[in-house]
Amino acid sequence: MSLHLINQGTDMNPLFSNTRIGRYTLRNRLVMAPMTRSRADDTTGVSSPMAADYYGQRADAGLIITEGAYPAPMGKGYVRTPGIHSEAQIEAWKHVTGAVHAKGGLIFLQLMHTGRISHPSLLPDGATPVAPSAIRPAGTVFTATGPQEFVQPRALETSEIAEIVLGYRLATRKALLAGFDGVELHAASGYLPEQFLSSGTNQRTDLYGGSPANRARFILEVLGAMSQEAGSDRVGIKIAPEMGFNDVADATPQDTYRYLVGQLSALKLAYLHVVRTGSEFDYRTFLRPLFDGPYLAGGGLTSETAQALIEQDKADATVFGSLYLANPDLPQRFLGRASFNTPDRDTFYSPGPAGYIDYPALEKA
Repeated sequence: MSLHLINQGTDMNPLFSNTRIGRYTLRNRLVMAPMTRSRADDTTGVSSPMAADYYGQRADAGLIITEGAYPAPMGKGYVRTPGIHSEAQIEAWKHVTGAVHAKGGLIFLQLMHTGRISHPSLLPDGATPVAPSAIRPAGTVFTATGPQEFVQPRALETSEIAEIVLGYRLATRKALLAGFDGVELHAASGYLPEQFLSSGTNQRTDLYGGSPANRARFILEVLGAMSQEAGSDRVGIKIAPEMGFNDVADATPQDTYRYLVGQLSALKLAYLHVVRTGSEFDYRTFLRPLFDGPYLAGGGLTSETAQALIEQDKADATVFGSLYLANPDLPQRFLGRASFNTPDRDTFYSPGPAGYIDYPALEKA
């Protein structure tokens, strides 16, 4: 799809107006959400050659945020997920960024350390997953041999935390070497940053536990390290208050997120990405005035609800997940009020091209 086609819709639909995200101008306000797709090589963490096609097909988004990539080997949490710590991984990601940039697109890499949401079979030498506290999550994790019960994680020593923060810094450096325009910290879905943030998973008595300020310390240190590498205007963060995914919970979530987001403005990040969850409390509206910077809203949006968020100044850009997964030409479909391909959930995490790079565009549907 040509940029000319998108620009024709700018007068009638605010989703197709420009907006500023950090140091970049987005050509529209449609953002492709980060979505795990499990197509990488499970041994090396190298992205599949198909990933360049997958992201390149969707390069008309104002911004693409990739699936989560683990910043260090101990951050891996699922089978066939990609990393961003080795030279081979960097080289594979270059094909992805090249494909997106060839179409004039922007792409950020999401950094995802899963912490306790892992399994020894996924980690180096069968290591025990790490977490703020030794609290075993309920449920199972998907491994190469199928679902496995979570194990009790090992609580990190205070002295070990700096090494994990360094891992995020180095992963940011490598993401830039791979050609990414920026990076996003995944601080949702019950992974390591949210494990530190939430009282139900963090029972520490050192500087990283107890008060909201202490529980937010890990996230703020990681964002600081990432910003020192990339510049804060190339760093975003994703949060999803009260999602509850992966058995994470907080006793006072409104207080916790009020504190965290209140600290983010001073960092001058590229954006804050807030996902609406099943909570009855409207965090997207609650947090918007607390953050002085570009605000991305996601979670079950349609073209109409996304447009309303922009018109009412409740967001600067809107994030789409499974709708973008199944419709590589989503901007064109929005403009033409066309029908949508239906996401095939059976192939969300399967290893082949089906349900990955074979969703038809309008002209082929």
